[in-house]
Amino acid sequence: MAASASAFSTVAPITPFVSTLPAEWSTPVDEGATIPSVVFKTRTRIESEDENPFDWKDLTTEDLFKGKRCVIFSLPGAFTPTCSSSHLPGFEKAYEEMKSLGVDEIYCLSANDAFVMRQWGLKQGLTEDKTLGSLGFEKVKLLPDGACQFTRGMGMSCVWDSERGFGERSWRYSAVFNDMKVEKMFIEDGGVTQNFGPDPFEVTDSDTMLEYLKSC
Repeated sequence: MAASASAFSTVAPITPFVSTLPAEWSTPVDEGATIPSVVFKTRTRIESEDENPFDWKDLTTEDLFKGKRCVIFSLPGAFTPTCSSSHLPGFEKAYEEMKSLGVDEIYCLSANDAFVMRQWGLKQGLTEDKTLGSLGFEKVKLLPDGACQFTRGMGMSCVWDSERGFGERSWRYSAVFNDMKVEKMFIEDGGVTQNFGPDPFEVTDSDTMLEYLKSC
């Protein structure tokens, strides 16, 4: 027993997580900039009797955005309060109207994996697209950025450690991408703040985006 107690007494203390990111990962790109070229690890529907009829499919930034005009909104996390109560539902409701204003597709991006994003969409009541090869849902498409590669390239990466225990996530923003370039971008609080207490949601909502699209 004495030896056991001695062994426990020598255990080193846990080192606190340090939320230091390279400056370029948290410095938003400018309007007019080319968006980052990355690979998104998605799940696509296949012909199967399994309860999870999906398989992996790599999609590049070019696959999704080249030659297209798309709306994207990015948020800190699936299943989180503002993202679930306001951000995603607003764009889902405005989907058809945005499409009528010269938009090819609307994407919701979060630093979560494809499994989490699908379950969140189901929980939100999004209508599934059950055609083979689909990305999961009929209207807003949920785009997983689990490794934060796209988020870092957009300069929108932030860490909530002591504040929420999230780890690295995306700062809340919305944008219009036009043939791989940033046509317009709305960023909450004017820029990225690490480990920020508030969760601002003032300029990245669907109404603000609709107002911009109607003004073009």
